[in-house]
Amino acid sequence: MIHKLAIANYRSIRDLVLSLNQLNVVTGANGSGKSNLYRALRLVAETAYGSAAAVIAREGGLNSILWAGPEQFSRDVKSGKHPVEGTIRSDEISLRLGFVSDELSYAVDFGISTLQPGTSMFFRDPEIKREVLWRGRDLWHSSRAVMDRKRPVVRVRNDEGKMELALKSLSLNQSVLSSLIDPHNHPEIFCLREEVHSWRFYDQFRTDKDSPLRQPHVGSFASVLSQDGSNIPSAWQTICEIGDADRLQEHLEDAFPGSTVIVEDSEGLFALRMHQHGLLRALGQSELSDGTLRYLFWLVALHSPRPPTMMVLNEPETSVHVDLLPALGRLIAASSESMQIWVITHSDELVDSLEEAKECKRIRLEKELGETLIEGEGPFDRVAWRWPAR
Repeated sequence: MIHKLAIANYRSIRDLVLSLNQLNVVTGANGSGKSNLYRALRLVAETAYGSAAAVIAREGGLNSILWAGPEQFSRDVKSGKHPVEGTIRSDEISLRLGFVSDELSYAVDFGISTLQPGTSMFFRDPEIKREVLWRGRDLWHSSRAVMDRKRPVVRVRNDEGKMELALKSLSLNQSVLSSLIDPHNHPEIFCLREEVHSWRFYDQFRTDKDSPLRQPHVGSFASVLSQDGSNIPSAWQTICEIGDADRLQEHLEDAFPGSTVIVEDSEGLFALRMHQHGLLRALGQSELSDGTLRYLFWLVALHSPRPPTMMVLNEPETSVHVDLLPALGRLIAASSESMQIWVITHSDELVDSLEEAKECKRIRLEKELGETLIEGEGPFDRVAWRWPAR
């Protein structure tokens, strides 16, 4: 489980450290920074895949996504006595991401490229200036390091407990997690990489008439639902054959009493059909309402026979009728027993249902002077964190 998430200098997030539970619900007004928090979390996963630099470059480069305000706010600025003014920068330009988990913890520091416009067309690509991996849930300290990377030089701790050179010329736009993938020589790095690779993000899937979610799909075992939902018939049938089919039916019944879902096979093409109480025939994927189809999507995603260590659901209430939100909350809460879940939502009804779960933690975001903050967090409430220096 991820116990802490730290983000610095990403869009509206100047400096934020979150303490997390098994089930986390992120709320806040429009523009408070919920989407930025979601995107920063995805960027951590992209780092493990080795694609973070490309993602940042597609967003216009590091300068386009960095915190645009001053390094610090004085008391007079926060009280309104003085206007916000630029100051001479005392710290290096950086985008920092990190987390603490049960056994291994990680932090990465992106900085401005050393390449210059005119000498290279890749000058917008960020460079990884520092990257560390350490054991345990304590704050970062070099004595706990499993891996310590400074610019292109990577050192790892050997069997004798000493740090030794592993790489001396790693590309500055590649992470160690995406480069040292030998499970025998670097088991901790490999394990953390696999854990982050298991994270799943579900956001903005289509339900229009041409959506992949409404089309038959070539049938094959699918223990993971695709992000666009195109393999939902295969994923449903996989749960029925090798997963918890009874639990799947129980949560379907909770939302749609008297209903059943079957998967039909037409020469290798699988399609969902839903029998609903009171209807004379079953409805196909193309006939279901947006809300019903979205609910079936969440049913399949959350009943995966191969649950991830973490799943992030961005606004799962979209197009779902308000009467279904309590059942959706119960579904998410039950699924959080087997994986850590984040829910980013605008729906008070969904939040009320989720907060009935014992392990649910609500994180309310607000914005002050353009900065995303945790609502009600004072200077002495801040979660402890330490970034590795460059």
